[in-house]
Amino acid sequence: MIEIRNLELSLSAGGPSSEGEMRCAAAKRLGVAEGQIASVRLLKRSVDARRKANVHFVVTLGVTLGVALDDDEATVVRRVADADVFVAESESSPVIAALTIAPAVRPVVVGTGPAGLFAALLLARFGARPIVIERGAAVDGRIRAVSTFIRDGALDPDSNIQFGEGGAGTFSDGKLTTNTHNPRCRSVLEAFVKAGAAEEILWQAKPHIGTDHLTGAVRRLREEIESLGGEVCFKTRLSDLILDEDNVLRGVVTQSDRGRVEFAAEALILAAGHSARDTLEMLHRHGASLAQKPFSIGVRIEHDQHMVNRAQYGPAAEHPALGAADYKLSCHLSSGRSVYTFCMCPGGEVVAAASEAGGVVTNGMSRFARDGANSNSAFLVNVVPGDFEDDHPLAGVWFQRQWEHAAFELGGRDFRAPAQLMGDFLRGVASSGAGDVQPTYPLGVEYADLSQCLPEFAVCSLREAAPILDRRMHGFAAADALLTGVETRSSSPVRVLRDDTLQSNLRGVYPCGEGAGYAGGIMSAAVDGIRCAEALLSRYE
Repeated sequence: MIEIRNLELSLSAGGPSSEGEMRCAAAKRLGVAEGQIASVRLLKRSVDARRKANVHFVVTLGVTLGVALDDDEATVVRRVADADVFVAESESSPVIAALTIAPAVRPVVVGTGPAGLFAALLLARFGARPIVIERGAAVDGRIRAVSTFIRDGALDPDSNIQFGEGGAGTFSDGKLTTNTHNPRCRSVLEAFVKAGAAEEILWQAKPHIGTDHLTGAVRRLREEIESLGGEVCFKTRLSDLILDEDNVLRGVVTQSDRGRVEFAAEALILAAGHSARDTLEMLHRHGASLAQKPFSIGVRIEHDQHMVNRAQYGPAAEHPALGAADYKLSCHLSSGRSVYTFCMCPGGEVVAAASEAGGVVTNGMSRFARDGANSNSAFLVNVVPGDFEDDHPLAGVWFQRQWEHAAFELGGRDFRAPAQLMGDFLRGVASSGAGDVQPTYPLGVEYADLSQCLPEFAVCSLREAAPILDRRMHGFAAADALLTGVETRSSSPVRVLRDDTLQSNLRGVYPCGEGAGYAGGIMSAAVDGIRCAEALLSRYE
């Protein structure tokens, strides 16, 4: 197959249904007749909106040539002499082989977020019959628990936006972007498509599943694990590890409605998520090597989605091929701080992401259609270990909890979130109500002064950065943009250290994913889960 990169197509010609126009463009680039192309496939598509008068798609195509062509693919590529046109390498074979005999002591996976889910899926596919432990409910029960929280304010500390089947990413935009170019990424995308996600995630430059599609996809991935001999135990919390005198794993202890259960284990993939604070405390008690890790703190910022579309796409904003626009902004301040937007949710809503009593946490999510009136994004400033109270490995957790409690108090002590208009935030005065942008946080907001639930350095940094980011996307710092606090869970404040075998100093324990400090998003967490599963399987070779 010949791969053609950086091919420009009009907005009407860049979709998978416009094969004729893509075939024409490919033939022109290759210098062959259209009839000499056997097939053309869309591999990647992004939007180039740098010039608002000429918004267009940039695509990568996979082209196969017909047998009637005299020249082979390599000859055609040499003749074109373009670095963006080359013969694609064939996909590599798996790095591990299926087990001929299942392990006598079944491996354990803790957590069904993307790291744990894909680790368990690989273990099951290769014959290891994993036992999967998830503290929250299966996805349907989890949805009911979240609905109850929104309706009554009754928080289930084990089934919520953070915990339960699919992990924190289940109630998000379902972004599948990553800065890594790991070859395992393709297998993750293909697994999601097989589980019911839209096929377009295979070629979008910024693929997303949407929370409404993701819930079904994670359920079907779990069902595949079970069909291959895996066992998934919901509403079951890892409460302890059983280690011998050499700190080698010999068993695990779980807690559920059935009480305390202890069973043998020699290998455990720990993908508990960035909010499993009790798990981190348990690891610390056992002497696991933990390290403080930078993270971020801030608020959710909401805008009118049509304003974002106009700011990003100009006159093409309403073109049906484009959909809801996103953005990604950042700046570095003279103080040394960085301020940036994160997890932008076009056409989405702010969600109540608390997992502990007495704390307010915000996050964002979008459905697949991204058709909500508002956009929202995290608006964050970096936090470094020097901001913590001391050098204790869990000091970052305590820092998060301090400001989550402050937001709870400011919001009225009933899980309403404190909110403020951007104009008032910049002037340092409390807000009394919404402007044109109506809040989407589902438990309601209490208008206030957000400087009372954020550290001073964060308030100063966000105020300094807002007009800078507005120059990069006009309207970002509009007076009626709505800020809702606080966002503290963008990443883990702790790293569970591991060696070249991906094991902790507690031997047999494989720290994995976001909660262990090795990933940042669905795709990178899933890839890390696969890597840890491969490392675990190598024990049985």
